[in-house]
This record gives sequence, structure tokens and C-alpha cells, in this order.
Amino acid sequence: MSQSYSYDVLIIGSGAAGLTTALTLPSHLKIAVLSKGDLASGSTFWAQGGVAGVLDDSDTVESHVQDTLIAGAGLCNEGAVRFTVENSRSAIDWLIAQGVPFTRNDDHSAAEAHFDYHLTREGGHSHRRIIHAADATGAAIFTTLLAQARQRSNIQLLEQQVAVDLITSHKLGRDGKACLGAYVLNTQSNEVDTYAARFTVLATGGAAKVYLYTSNPDSACGDGIAMAWRAGCSVGNLEFNQFHPTCLYHPQAKNFLITEALRGEGALLKLPNGERFMQRFDRRAELAPRDIVARAIDHEMKRLGAECVYLDISHKPAQFIKEHFPTVYERCLTFGIDITQEAIPVVPAAHYTCGGVAVDQHGHTDISNLYAIGETSFTGLHGANRMASNSLLECFVYARSAAADIAQQDAQVSAPEPLPHWDASLVTDSDEDVIIAHNWDELRRFMWDYVGIVRTNKRLLRAQHRVHLLLDEIDEFYSNYRVSRDLIELRNLALVAQLMIRSAMLRKESRGLHYTLDYPDLSAQAKDTILQPANVDD
Repeated sequence: MSQSYSYDVLIIGSGAAGLTTALTLPSHLKIAVLSKGDLASGSTFWAQGGVAGVLDDSDTVESHVQDTLIAGAGLCNEGAVRFTVENSRSAIDWLIAQGVPFTRNDDHSAAEAHFDYHLTREGGHSHRRIIHAADATGAAIFTTLLAQARQRSNIQLLEQQVAVDLITSHKLGRDGKACLGAYVLNTQSNEVDTYAARFTVLATGGAAKVYLYTSNPDSACGDGIAMAWRAGCSVGNLEFNQFHPTCLYHPQAKNFLITEALRGEGALLKLPNGERFMQRFDRRAELAPRDIVARAIDHEMKRLGAECVYLDISHKPAQFIKEHFPTVYERCLTFGIDITQEAIPVVPAAHYTCGGVAVDQHGHTDISNLYAIGETSFTGLHGANRMASNSLLECFVYARSAAADIAQQDAQVSAPEPLPHWDASLVTDSDEDVIIAHNWDELRRFMWDYVGIVRTNKRLLRAQHRVHLLLDEIDEFYSNYRVSRDLIELRNLALVAQLMIRSAMLRKESRGLHYTLDYPDLSAQAKDTILQPANVDD
């Protein structure tokens, strides 16, 4: 039997953004943090590189801002960039205060600069400014924040809870345009429960699972973006999907990313014959921004008919490699690859969704009492190409800002009126779940083929036609059968795919991560691609 619950704050997503919001909200608020799988099933746990910030005396806010603006290919919102960078030190100090075990300096040279932590450098950065915990920063951050959350009596952590849709006043025919909570599938009871909340926070991550090859976990299905869109929120810049240049290429290695920090520490990209090639594409070679590196690899693989290229750090001392990249070293060793002796086979894979739900500096969406933070959101920070390690920083800065705003609004937002239960009276159990599996596979394959690293008008038109057919089929299935996690994720992913395709078709230029052979040049004026549900007729 379905249940009804009531909270002050409902946080959908248990990664860096969601946990940071929960931990920085006032302790008198009753908070629920939902995870659709295990708590560690999101992208945060798997992040390797680190968190960018102005941490060393030789670095400056202006330098970090300019690096970000350059990487964003003229499309960053400078106000959002400055807001994020100016708050980087305080956000990282907060993480240190929580107990995150960042890697210390071996030689203590940074002690003189009053910051005794090792900083690495990644593509697009002009300084060493990435604080990290070896090459498993995400795991260190997540484990620390989760331990803190478990100590807070006002925070309830709930696993196996899949949000189906947001509950809004206008959907219920009530006055105003506010979020009142969400319907949530409990995958243990197979019932859809009702969660009423004064404030709702979407922290569900990105949508890279829309592509056949991705570095992301299976949970990255664009759930928050899709739910927000159906609720009436604008979305922005969904044509900009970042492909990480270097994911491990091995038939048994699922979704394993080879951190960019390897290139920051001197790893070289090579063709199958051992020849370097990045210097032919960009003067920064291996340290060029990710879009340039990914396109270069894609070009060389297609030119040669090669299945992969190679990332080689074997010229560095073995002890250095093992100390700085223990996770990559151990993981590759399980597949018979000793990175201290040989190069790593790598391919590009979908990695990060730069666009998302349009928000302001407090994480506000177009709907009252609804916030979106982290990869779910579109803040303007990343522009047309996210610079390495700015994404985790964005999570912490905007989560803390959203929490502060909720605290300020607390007294002004009353508890919602009783909400109707989920109506499952007209649906039956499905005996055709094979359709979900087929549609899932078809969607991810045509998105990879037609809306990937290099695009054309013809490819986008094909993708648009296919996604419309899929959406019709999925909607019919959704209307007639009980919901399941697979169906909910497929419904969300197909909708976000449609928004990505539409956004890509509207951009008549090549900029950053959006590269099309039909419009190879840069437009004179940089404009965001904003889609609004009120303007959509299909």
C-alpha cells in the first residue's frame, strides 16, 4: 500500500550536491535525501580528478575566471563564473573542515603559502589548482559527507527510491506555480509514495547515459531535467555534452574513466604506431580542453580505422605513478595492463551534461520552492565546454548557496495542503518489458551515431524522427502499465534526448562541444539555447 510522507526539504539525489545541501541546511529542518539505488550509486563516488579552486598564493581569482571563460568558448556567464570562483576557497575549506582526506604535499613546499595540500593541473588550467585525494577524490568526498549526514538526526537517507514526477500546484489545479513535493517509486515495495515538501531540491546528476558509451554510472538518466521540464521549467544549452577523451578501452571494463590528471602529470596520447598526434591539433597538445582532445581522438580513430588510441605515462617513475594514480594503476592491472610499463588503450565517452535546468545563483528554477543544483542545473558556469574539475566545485558552491536561500525563505513557506495519492487504478502489470530493453538500446545507439562528437543536419534529423517515434511508444506504455525503475528512466532519458536534439538543431554554428560539419564556423554572437515548455507543441 502506498504511503504519504511530509518533510521540510526533499532532496532528490544523494551525491555531492545533494549531501552538501543537506549538511548546510539549518538543523531544525526535517530533510529527506533520496537515492534511486544505493547511496553510492551516483557519479560523485566515481570522480577521480579533484576540485578546482584558487588555493595557492601564486594563483588568482582572475586567472581561474579567465581560464574558465576561455574553455567555455565564449558562452560562459561571467557572473556565474566569478560567483563560483570567488567562493571556491570557502567551499574547499568547508570540505576540509568536514574531514575530507585530501592529499598532502610531499615536500611541504606549499606550507609557506599556508596551504599544505598537493595541487595538480588539468586541461585548460594555467595553474596547479586542483585539490584531490590521490585519484579517488569523489570517493573520499562522498564517504566523508555521507558519514557526516548519518550523524545528523534531522537528515533521513532513503535508498531504492525512484522519483517519478514532481507535484506542482498548477498540475493539481491550485493557485500559483509552486512545487509541493514528488511522487516516488519505492522499488522495494513497488508502490508509488507521496512526498510532500515545503522545498524540493533536484540533485540527480546528468544525462550521459543517453549515449551508448559513457563514463557515467547507470543512474545518469537525466531524471531531474526531465521532471523539471514536465513541471514547467526552462532548460538551457543541452546541445553541449562533454565527451571525456580518455576512457579505458577494454571489453570487460565498463565505464572506467582514466583521469585527466594523468595528462596533467605528463601522460602522452599516441597512435597505435606510437606516434604522438595532439600537437597537430592544438599548441597545448595533451593539455588542450576536453572538446579539442576528444575531437582529435575521434578524428584519428576514424582516419585510421583504429578501435582506440593510447595514453602513455610509462616514462614516469613507477613509484610516482603508483603513488599519484593508485586507482587507475590497480584497475588497469586487473585487465592485464601495467601502466608503469605500457600505454593504456583509451576512447572518448560521454561524460558530462553541460546544460540542464535553468537556475540563478541560488539554484532557483522557474517554479517556486524548486531548486536544481549540480549537473542537473544550467548555471552558465560551463558555457560551451566544461573545464576540468569545475563541476565538483559548482556542486559545493551552489549547494551552499541554495541551502542559505532555503534558510532565508524558511519562515515564509508554509506546509503544503494534503496531496492526492498516486492513481494506479487504470494500469496493469506489464508482460512486455522486452520493449523497454529494446527502446533503451535503440535510443542510446542512435544518439551515439547521430548526436555524438561530430554532427550534421542529416544526422540530427534522423535522430529527431527516431526519438519522436520512441516517445510515442514510451508514452503509450507508461499510460497502460505500472511504473518500474527501467520505465521511469527510459521515459526521462528519451525526453532529455529530444531536448538535446532540438537544442543541437537550433545552434547554427560550431562552438565548444557542439561541432557540426554543416556549420563549422563560429557565429559572431554567442547565445545560449533556452527551451521553454510553454513554447513546445509536441
